[in-house]
Amino acid sequence: MRRRTPVVQQPGPLKKLSRALALAVCLVLGVVLLVGLGEAASIQSLRGVLGARQATIGLLAGHWQSDSGAVCADGLQEVEITLEVARRTADLLRRQGYQVQVLPEYAPQLDGFRAEAFLAIHADSCVEMSGFKIARMTQAQDPAREELLVATLGRAYAEATGLQPHPNTITEDMRQYHALRRIAPETPGAIIEIGFMGGDRYLLTQEPERVAVGIANGLTAFLRQASAPPAE
Repeated sequence: MRRRTPVVQQPGPLKKLSRALALAVCLVLGVVLLVGLGEAASIQSLRGVLGARQATIGLLAGHWQSDSGAVCADGLQEVEITLEVARRTADLLRRQGYQVQVLPEYAPQLDGFRAEAFLAIHADSCVEMSGFKIARMTQAQDPAREELLVATLGRAYAEATGLQPHPNTITEDMRQYHALRRIAPETPGAIIEIGFMGGDRYLLTQEPERVAVGIANGLTAFLRQASAPPAE
């Protein structure tokens, strides 16, 4: 009897795909095994080097997703101003390569929030006064660092907006602002009242970009100074 030559079947597309997936899984498992054997530290170190090139900044838009804040007789609401300014500031900072998170008034993320800098943005009441004010927590873990944040913000904001500081109206409520008590103690934080909705109305509503530039310049100046090596 004549023997038949066996027919060798070529693997179909599905089998080829399965083999490729199996190979990929094996490669992944191999990488995980290497990490477990000692590569984890190297990878973490690399992440640290890359991450050091960017600072994370938290911006709180006062009263956003909570209430209106101060309201003028014609219906202008504080939250309209703070949200616009916070978003513009975040955009300016992101263009410079910073990672920025814009948070609402009572965001759950505030609990233990860690960043290189944190700033809550508010506007003052609708009265015919002019000026801005910046405050930090009364009891800070690193008061010198937070004083630097307040000082650099103040200089940059005054230069960009032309407004003068109004320190006599800083209240204890600002120094004990809830978000500053909720963020991680090691996160330098402050609260800024960017102007009065009465006397500074034109600046706040018609020139919000100037306001944002002042805040962004202050934050970047702080980050540069805070990360600079101490002078010998």
